[in-house]
Amino acid sequence: MMRRREFITLLGSAAAWPLAARAQQPPMPVIGFLNPGSPELAAEALQAFRQGLAQTGYVEGRNLAIEYRWAQGHNERLPELAADLVHLRVAVIVTMSLPAARAAKQATANIPIVFAVGADPVAFGLVASLGHPGGNLTGMSGMNDEVGPKRLELLHELAPAAIDFGLLVNPTNPNSQTQARDVQAAARTLGLRLHILQASSERDLDATFAELGRDAALGISSDNLFLNLSEQLAARALRRAVPAIFQTRAFTASGGLASYSAAVATSTNIGFVLAAPIGVYTGRVLKGEKPADLPVQQPTKFGLAINLKTANALGLTVPPALLASADEVIE
Repeated sequence: MMRRREFITLLGSAAAWPLAARAQQPPMPVIGFLNPGSPELAAEALQAFRQGLAQTGYVEGRNLAIEYRWAQGHNERLPELAADLVHLRVAVIVTMSLPAARAAKQATANIPIVFAVGADPVAFGLVASLGHPGGNLTGMSGMNDEVGPKRLELLHELAPAAIDFGLLVNPTNPNSQTQARDVQAAARTLGLRLHILQASSERDLDATFAELGRDAALGISSDNLFLNLSEQLAARALRRAVPAIFQTRAFTASGGLASYSAAVATSTNIGFVLAAPIGVYTGRVLKGEKPADLPVQQPTKFGLAINLKTANALGLTVPPALLASADEVIE
């Protein structure tokens, strides 16, 4: 028969087992999320990123913690925010713009970095090659440099009577010169006159639009500032009767003439398309895979959205073939 003292000792030991088991569990991994915008504007992309993480078994608050750093539209703050994440010794740094990826790369050569960028990551020194990134970075490229000339071609089809074409760029974006160069080359091939217009804040937009003459059309380059101002850009273009094309459905839904990019028709933000794969990659890195061994991914589907109501308001007739090829027509 078990004595009372032996029973109490056994009971106490049993009660200690869960505590000992919990003490032996590995600590919850922490990733750093570095974004040039704000939580409100990145909400959809963040949702997609979490969905990607969940595919690999990671759920924020359950078995994963995320440290967020938002630059609130000020790219100059990104190096400081990246350094802060390095100081915290996060397991992975996730970035969603070229300036953010470059800031993270400059901050650490040891912590894995998973990026979503619109530019060519090889040309900007983020990775050695798409197939074999090398180093501590990998992620997703939206191929915006290649898409820019296609947008100009589509805009020319939509507004064939336009005499002058403008390309809106953000001079603080290190990829702006590359985008301008590629679209300039496409303009020469099409026999069009292209003017480079600059805006580095919302305050610049009125002056920028004032530079457009009559019978002008506008292409908007891929940039996080412009992504955040999609609706405002569409409103200004419609108010000034300027045929314009950009990359987000939000732009077209708000009155912009057209959008074309890797964003699917049902998404208001190209970030949604790029964010889910980098969520998966982040989970794989947390499980032990090395960024150097994970090829940089690129989108395979591109979507065209046309606002037919805006086209009618501008007096434009959309070619039937173009209308038929559109992924979405807003009437």
